[in-house]
Amino acid sequence: MQRRKKSMAKMLKFFFAIILLLSLFLVATEVGGAYIECEVDDDCPKPMKNSHPDTYYKCVKHRCQWAWK
Repeated sequence: MQRRKKSMAKMLKFFFAIILLLSLFLVATEVGGAYIECEVDDDCPKPMKNSHPDTYYKCVKHRCQWAWK
C-alpha cells in the first residue's frame, strides 16, 4: 500500500509539471504575437535611455523590429 501511494504521488507531480509547462508555452506564444505597425522608420518608437546605444527600431514589412547599427 505504501509503495502505491509513492507511485501515485510521483505520477501526480509529473502530470502537474507537464500541465504547468504546457500552460507557460501557450502564454509565451500568445505574447509573441504583438507588434507595432509602421509605414516608415520614424513611425517606430525611439529606444529607451538605458538600452544599448547601437540599437534602434526599424520598419520592416510594416512592422517595427529591433535592429543593430
